[in-house]
Amino acid sequence: MFYDVYCALCEKNGLTPSGAASKIGFNRASVTVWKNTGKAPKQELLLKIADFFGVTTDYLLTGDENKKAPTQEGERKVSDDDIKFALWGTREIDDDVLDRVKQFAKFAQENEKNK
Repeated sequence: MFYDVYCALCEKNGLTPSGAASKIGFNRASVTVWKNTGKAPKQELLLKIADFFGVTTDYLLTGDENKKAPTQEGERKVSDDDIKFALWGTREIDDDVLDRVKQFAKFAQENEKNK
């Protein structure tokens, strides 16, 4: 998905995928990796690309123009996929691992309350 959205944004802006990589300032070989593996870049690069094209990172990852950023705290529920991407840079993490991380976060939160 990311690669297709990236290529469409490049075309819309009159750039080749490799040309955009050069302008944004990352290795053009990354484009080939995205094409061949279907993976998205790590968060730091994803933010640079989103900034360059003037789109959200959600749009880069999903192609969904209707997703709006939250305007007030707590307005948007964070999905499991969002948590996976934030912690590991990919959404392809076993759900059991994510469940253990959530359990630990709840445990740590309770410990903070009891201090």
